[in-house]
Amino acid sequence: MAVYTLALGASAMDLAALGERATARMRKKQQGKGQQLSATGAGGAGGTTTLVRTSASEEPVSLAEDGTRRKAAGIATSLTVLALLLHVGGVVTRGLSAHRAPWGNMYEFSVTGTSVVVLVYLLVLTRRDVRWLSTFVLAPVLLSLGLAVAVLYTASAPLVPALQSYWLIIHVSVAFVSSALFVLAFSTTVLQLVQERREAQRAAGATLGAGRFMEALPSAADLEKLSYRLIAISFPLWAFTLVAGAIWAEVAWGRYWNWDPKEVWTFIIWVVYAAYLHARATGGWNGRRAAYLSMAGFACLMINYGVVNVLFPGNHSYAGIG
Repeated sequence: MAVYTLALGASAMDLAALGERATARMRKKQQGKGQQLSATGAGGAGGTTTLVRTSASEEPVSLAEDGTRRKAAGIATSLTVLALLLHVGGVVTRGLSAHRAPWGNMYEFSVTGTSVVVLVYLLVLTRRDVRWLSTFVLAPVLLSLGLAVAVLYTASAPLVPALQSYWLIIHVSVAFVSSALFVLAFSTTVLQLVQERREAQRAAGATLGAGRFMEALPSAADLEKLSYRLIAISFPLWAFTLVAGAIWAEVAWGRYWNWDPKEVWTFIIWVVYAAYLHARATGGWNGRRAAYLSMAGFACLMINYGVVNVLFPGNHSYAGIG
């Protein structure tokens, strides 16, 4: 957790540097426009036009500033990779001590799930430069790890008979990846709503104060597209999780569907995200309406994780706490 904290601090510094860079660029751009407007174009009887030359001081960012930002970004990414390696090492040692897959209770699910979130983020980072997202990934990861250690910790123990199946690895591992993508999509959606509000305020001529780092982030439309793509990838994985769970239920209890609270909420999550994808693709929903529907799906995911596992008794009551 200490390395994750350092990585979060470095990523926050990188995000602040991006905000300063974007703010400086906008300020100099506005100054350049003001100088061009103040230049007279008539210039005399011959109609000679006076040209305004941009000085070297009007460069958006100096090489030193850009080098500092890149160094901070590199440190943040390196620390994140190091923290993930230590994190995965902890998960592996937990599995070795228990002689099984390390996700038989909520503590193990939380510790393993957060490692998958960071892994998926780093894999996305290899395809697109989304380092601006690191702060909003590492913060919930640290919060979840702290909750797991302080509240959810459970000593290593054998699995209950229903979990002693190869379907545990198939069903839960796919759920990990799908949930990690949903987490990234949620973070992107929150940023989309903030960015959309700032764009509306800017269009109305309001002066934007706090949250300068948002100037360095993509536009609200681009953030929405990224969130949509993440959910479009995650949704079929969640559908597979639902189907694999039904097959596992038939093997363990002799029925594909038992109306267990966990099964019901897994299906509710599937329905909400299916509604989001349908509304986004065919209903013309975009912007704020689609974002709210996406956030409703993530809220259902959190209820399934933090409420159903703890408060609702059923065949899936393996939280290991209380």
